[in-house]
Amino acid sequence: MAIQWYPGHMTQARKKAEETMEFTDMVIEVLDARVPAASHNPMIDEMRLFRQRPQLKILNKADLADPAATQAWLNYFNAQPNTKAVALSCKKAGDAKKIPAICRKIAPHRGSHLKPLRMLIMGIPNVGKSTLMNALLNRRVAKVGDEPAVTKSQQRFDLDDTMSITDTPGMMWPKIAYESDGYMLAASHAIGRNAVIDEDVAVFLADNLLKNYPALLNARYKLDAMKLDVTQMDGVDLLEAIAKRRSYKRHDGLWDTEKTAVAFLTDYRSGAIGRVSLETPASRAEMTSSTQINNTSESGSETNSPTDAPQ
Repeated sequence: MAIQWYPGHMTQARKKAEETMEFTDMVIEVLDARVPAASHNPMIDEMRLFRQRPQLKILNKADLADPAATQAWLNYFNAQPNTKAVALSCKKAGDAKKIPAICRKIAPHRGSHLKPLRMLIMGIPNVGKSTLMNALLNRRVAKVGDEPAVTKSQQRFDLDDTMSITDTPGMMWPKIAYESDGYMLAASHAIGRNAVIDEDVAVFLADNLLKNYPALLNARYKLDAMKLDVTQMDGVDLLEAIAKRRSYKRHDGLWDTEKTAVAFLTDYRSGAIGRVSLETPASRAEMTSSTQINNTSESGSETNSPTDAPQ
């Protein structure tokens, strides 16, 4: 089942962002380090490139992501024109404090009393934009919550006399092109729960982690103690094993798949399973290429889907 989520207020958020972009010197796009390409909103590039603005890509939640995958993404993004990418955790005040100096290097023609540097923070819901704002200003000015789309309007603040920053609401795009992107975003809690089925998302996540991080799953859920071979399991098998391990049963005696799914997703989102990434530049290129081939085969013609990670 393809996942789509585009609440009505996001249309207005896009229009407002387009207006603000005209009076902005650079864009700070906050991404989820575990899913950097999936958490990139292509509409941000459309607005940014139209105004010819440089960008800083922040791979937030890097403390939850696989360090090797994160480095691969940094190499990928830093090879793009007018782009600087860094990995950090916005919850760490020391990490956030590095951002102003980086921004000054990206836009050296701004940053004086006469020409203050004007920065625009953008990104999809629940990637940490508000947390970054609070850390930069060293006070709570933006509402932070566990559910996506908490921020509903723009907020502008002065960091000092030479720099200002505007926070924007989390903004999705109207149609998620790749089915796996929808599932990765849902697993990472960037999509509202009303648009997803937790059990389906959990099975997708379990299949991904079984393929790429079987040792971490074994360590977290003690699968070997249950005499289970993690290499022979699929996502459904894993969720059933977790339900048995934790005795998640419904009143009718059946295993509680919904409770298990929520618990498994919570373990991933909190980092309890370990530092994992759901995509790499290589896996992204393979996925998009495969999807394009499938689309071309089904339609008998070329497809307009991109064949590499978002720019």
